[in-house]
Amino acid sequence: MSKPLSDHDRKKQISVRGLAGVENVADLKKNFNRHLHFTLVKDRNVSTKRDYYFALAHTVRDHLVGRWIRTQQSYYEKDPKRVYYISLEFYMGRTLQNTMVNLALENACDEAVYQLGLDMEELQEMEEDAGLGNGGLGRLAACFLDSMASLGLAAYGYGIRYEFGIFNQKISNGWQVEEADDWLRYGNPWEKARPEYMRPVHFYGRTEHHPDGVKWVDTQVVLALPYDTPVPGYRNNIVNTMRLWSAKAPCEFNLKDFNVGGYIQAVLDRNLAENISRVLYPNDNFFEGKELRLKQEYFVVAATLQDIIRRFKASKFGSRDIVRTDFSSLPDKLCALTLYSQGFLISFCLPTCAYTNHTVLPEALERWPIDLFQTLLPRHLEIIYEINRRHMERVSSLYPGDVDRMRRMSLIEEGGQKRVNMAHLCIVGSHAVNGVARIHSDILKATVFKDFYEMDPHKFQNKTNGITPRRWLVMCNPGLAEVIAERIGEDFIRDLDQLKKLRNFVNDEAFIRDIAKVKQENKLKFAVHLEEHYKVKINPNSMFDVQVKRIHEYKRQLLNCLHIITFYNRIKKQPNKQWTPRTIMIGGKAAPGYHTAKMIIRLITAIGEVVNNDPVVGDRLKVIFLENYRVTLAEKAIPASDLSEQISTAGTEASGTGNMKFMLNGALTIGTMDGANVEMAEEAGDGNLFIFGMRVEDVDAMDAKGYNASEYYNRIPELKQAIDQIAGGFFSPKQPDLFKDIVNMLMHHDRFKVFADYEDYIKCQEKVSALYMKPKEWTKKVIHNIAGSGKFSSDRTISQYAREIWGVEPTLEKLAVDYASNSQNNKYINK
Repeated sequence: MSKPLSDHDRKKQISVRGLAGVENVADLKKNFNRHLHFTLVKDRNVSTKRDYYFALAHTVRDHLVGRWIRTQQSYYEKDPKRVYYISLEFYMGRTLQNTMVNLALENACDEAVYQLGLDMEELQEMEEDAGLGNGGLGRLAACFLDSMASLGLAAYGYGIRYEFGIFNQKISNGWQVEEADDWLRYGNPWEKARPEYMRPVHFYGRTEHHPDGVKWVDTQVVLALPYDTPVPGYRNNIVNTMRLWSAKAPCEFNLKDFNVGGYIQAVLDRNLAENISRVLYPNDNFFEGKELRLKQEYFVVAATLQDIIRRFKASKFGSRDIVRTDFSSLPDKLCALTLYSQGFLISFCLPTCAYTNHTVLPEALERWPIDLFQTLLPRHLEIIYEINRRHMERVSSLYPGDVDRMRRMSLIEEGGQKRVNMAHLCIVGSHAVNGVARIHSDILKATVFKDFYEMDPHKFQNKTNGITPRRWLVMCNPGLAEVIAERIGEDFIRDLDQLKKLRNFVNDEAFIRDIAKVKQENKLKFAVHLEEHYKVKINPNSMFDVQVKRIHEYKRQLLNCLHIITFYNRIKKQPNKQWTPRTIMIGGKAAPGYHTAKMIIRLITAIGEVVNNDPVVGDRLKVIFLENYRVTLAEKAIPASDLSEQISTAGTEASGTGNMKFMLNGALTIGTMDGANVEMAEEAGDGNLFIFGMRVEDVDAMDAKGYNASEYYNRIPELKQAIDQIAGGFFSPKQPDLFKDIVNMLMHHDRFKVFADYEDYIKCQEKVSALYMKPKEWTKKVIHNIAGSGKFSSDRTISQYAREIWGVEPTLEKLAVDYASNSQNNKYINK
């Protein structure tokens, strides 16, 4: 049960958590009981914990509604340029606490819930994560929505309302097992269906060419039903909208094709249409050329474009009438259909569209087979051919006779199976193209999109990713947010650059102590969670060494495994030496069809089984695989981490955003010069990160001369020992050859060159261990990192997109809300 705040705590927490006035608390309690009674039709005798969560969610949501309506009204009054952010993934996590933070309701809700005899943490745990994303890309989209609302942009997120999000991961006998994520089974209090804005989306059929134009006929229609979720800005009264489309079969679906006796089958066949929004593809950085996936991509774009054009034409609040018919002003009024994922773009108006690329891995870029495209979207394929014809004319006029360049730059890939290259289509159809970290954007210009860069250098930009400080500091690490606010005030929450002021406190003994104390409290709390879930006794004084991200060869969880084994072997060899104790945690999901990734998980769990049960090692080394890593678990793990593992092969991680979350929450990074790590080292100072391994140019040089794994295996005894143990069944005595595929890959076809960085990584880890034994020196580096993390706010990223790509100006002004016309619930907020 959460205890009431003491006067001291209350004073301390008012700044960041909002005021808990008597009136507020009484009002919240009244509305909580009203929702329990009228919305949930329950009384306290029969209510469950979930009912209480729903009553609280509805109570908090009431505070959004007036602001939400007022925000949309103000957009119609001012008619600003609107931003439409289309993504196949929005990894939102939980909404309740984030809403309380952004509306300054946290203390009032805590107090009200306490007075009602309930436990706030227990209620928050009842909320299902909205896991509509795989990892970094979907979570970035969520952070961007938060920043767009906090910066007063008239922005809309558009995506798919998947019935099943990213699978729940269970570890059974050391193996990953996938379970469906039925996140909607109890309902979702944050969404509002909008059937009045339903839109038809067409598939299949054929084209007819007539003198007066082209007709797409005999199509199959699926309806897109929108569900709106409010996206509140940080204490500025602005509430934007995320609109997710759900697929519905039209009433007449297939019935005309059946005689009376086929009626039942016809109704059952409606599922075929509705499958479009059934499930999120659980692949990160891998293109799977499935018809359903292409349907999903076209479904979200087609429904969204219709909605955008409807809004553009109406342009008056509540109006159904067409006010605008002249489309020449379209680019002035809507901007940047910013296409995320390696996604889908129909180029309907060059100045409105921008394309952000998220990966350099060739297997992740979409190349759709022509036959599939022809069947599913025959008219669109014709349009793509015409776009390509004009594009090829331009290329040949600029580079006469350069047939090879034309082949490389075509939107249609010839040779073998003909395919549509979607990245090329995105570039041709956009006025701006960007990568998501400086090094990534440079790599795009030099390699993947080199020809396009040479032809249109003005199109190419960089926009380094960011994270929202509201969720990733204020909400998940309130203790740290308070310690910072006590020194520099609380404006850093809106302007993260102000963290630079903390450099003045690097040598301040009291500040060093406060920072270390918050970290220790977070570790103790997380240790309790770990012991409860994994039945492993955790040493809270050990270094919490954490690698959490999707399981993929390029992210090199295997390099981490080799360090664990080496460290284990060293302890076994010299059990009486003083070692820096570590609790090493690795978490993340493997795509269900990705055999190597699933074997990596099995290897981690197998190493854990040996290490955690070895009495010689004791509490000096523990290995835990964090099951079902997701937003909610990240919010617990990241604030408790000492060391952040960012160890991808240089040139493979576009940016990373987990790296930024760890930095902001006071963990030190061990990493390669890859993605945003490069810029993090610049901001915090090179000496305040543990940088190791090959740089991009070293990797390129090695590719040129050839990478030979055996050379390292034969030269480095500790590496040889570790590989021999994996190969010989030391970690799998019942199945000695369990990991033969992993060993074979590492020795003979490792694209990501794990052995090449092994030696430097181990040496770097020795430096980490040595520094951890000097707590004050360690904490000073932590302060440098927190002070240098201001650049990595998604507010900065979005401000740059807004000014440099979208042509809109952010504002920190508060929206005036007329409380007299608002609901009673809102009258006392932000007077």
